[in-house]
Amino acid sequence: MSQNAPRFAALPIPQALAALALLSVLAVPGCAKKEAPAATPPEVYVAQVAQRDVPVYMEAVGQTRGAQDIEIRARVEGYLDRVAFSEGTFVRKGDLLYQIDPKPFEAALANAKADLATWEAHLQKTNNDVARYRPLAEKQAISRQELDNALSSQEAARARVEAAKASLEKAALDLGYAHVTSPIDGLVGTTEVKAGTLVGRGESTLLTTVSQIDPILFRAGISEAEYLRLVKRMPDAERSTQAGREIELLLADGTVHPYKGHVDAIERAIDPTTGTLTIQVAFPNPDRILRPGQYGRARFVAETKVGALLVPQRAVRELQNLYSLAVVGADNKIAFRNVKVGPRVDGMWVVEEGLRPGETVVVEGLQRVRDGAVVSPKSVPPVAERSGAAEPATGAK
Repeated sequence: MSQNAPRFAALPIPQALAALALLSVLAVPGCAKKEAPAATPPEVYVAQVAQRDVPVYMEAVGQTRGAQDIEIRARVEGYLDRVAFSEGTFVRKGDLLYQIDPKPFEAALANAKADLATWEAHLQKTNNDVARYRPLAEKQAISRQELDNALSSQEAARARVEAAKASLEKAALDLGYAHVTSPIDGLVGTTEVKAGTLVGRGESTLLTTVSQIDPILFRAGISEAEYLRLVKRMPDAERSTQAGREIELLLADGTVHPYKGHVDAIERAIDPTTGTLTIQVAFPNPDRILRPGQYGRARFVAETKVGALLVPQRAVRELQNLYSLAVVGADNKIAFRNVKVGPRVDGMWVVEEGLRPGETVVVEGLQRVRDGAVVSPKSVPPVAERSGAAEPATGAK
């Protein structure tokens, strides 16, 4: 018999049976262990994939300028008597802006009138001489030379009268230029000269600038790639007329100009130094809110994504320019899926590839789940729509 065998054989049979029974009773509790309860599935907040048409906006940064920016310059030489406007105010066409001392021009005008009267009288005398000499010359009462001299004097007097008329017109123009008026309705800038300054000597002195601001122009540049994407989607009729596309203007304070604009002109060529094409947009400005030199962003619909799929931005995970979503299946199991994202729309993100309509994605609780895990989904309220406008996503193709 082995030395390690139980020593029950040395006991009497009744005692051995009792020992075996005791051992079997003591061994039962150790073999009947209870199974651990199943773990509770983690709670996550989910949202259903939305589907709707999404307009995709294109934006271009630029600056305003007047529809006409006219430099007001002195056209005659003289001393400035007064500045007749308030700087930075709105002026009407014909309003007096500057008054140059008119006395020298008034004197020149009077002298021109006197010269004209003198030469008109001389012309009248030569006309009388010719009228008197012609019949006498026909009768040979006077020589032909005398008639020719009278005719020459008549032509000379007629030419001097024309010259005197021109001098009179110039004197009148100079006197008119002494009154500097606004050529358009617009916003006048600050004055470059003050009363008492000699202006117009040797050059047309810049006095001020008047800008027409209704409508006002907005010039912005778009990249060559943006231009190509835009023009390929543009209908032929719209491409030829440069119209049909309403444009919004976003101002520096974040507000939107209340009046929509339209394309006024497109630059002929791409700027080789910047690689951009300049577009010019005209915006109504009846309230005169916009002034030349303001910065802003022109925004317009570049395309419309029909039936686009949208998910909350919080549902998208980004890692090294790769985007993924956690999709909840019908059995509440998680499946991580790589997707291709498009533009963003307020709090939503357009998903172009990797998702189907009607699917459910995890919005909150992504850090508590893994691929294939079972979860307890709870719905979150949908993101409120604001403008419904899409902007290109960073890194989106």
